[in-house]
Amino acid sequence: MNRLSTYIISLLLLCSNMATSQNINDLKEINSQIWNNFSKSFETLNYELFESLHSKDLIRVNGGDYKSIRNKEAYLEGYKSRWSNPVLSQTISFRFSERICKDGMASERGVYKFTMNPRTENQKIYYGKFHVILRKENGLWKILIDYDSSENESINETETLYQNTFAVDDFEKY
Repeated sequence: MNRLSTYIISLLLLCSNMATSQNINDLKEINSQIWNNFSKSFETLNYELFESLHSKDLIRVNGGDYKSIRNKEAYLEGYKSRWSNPVLSQTISFRFSERICKDGMASERGVYKFTMNPRTENQKIYYGKFHVILRKENGLWKILIDYDSSENESINETETLYQNTFAVDDFEKY
């Protein structure tokens, strides 16, 4: 009986590790296809790259003081016009509080840090919470639902929420 128990426990641990590995592989794929390209598109003002990250069925929601809900075309139009100014300098980074993915679907929540005019005397930093729902479309991850809010500008560098989230490549939590 002792050998049977050991075998069952070993099998359960093996299956658990296989499920985790699959999850981490999906997260790495999401990082490569979504988050790396999202940040790159902001830094290079590459509208086409940014547009390619979003599902044709995108629903974009702004919460807090800037309440709105838009489809893909209405949301992306603002970026197309803003990013036509080649002098614009900006960066964006993400930290995660929760990442769940399975069967070509994912939910990711966290905090972003958006910097205008980085490393200059005119630097301005903005923070907000985000929650995105992703789905795989034709083998590629796409943003289906994108929600963010500045929480009425209550999130900042020293705010516990930002400090207690995890880097995009920190998979130990998940």
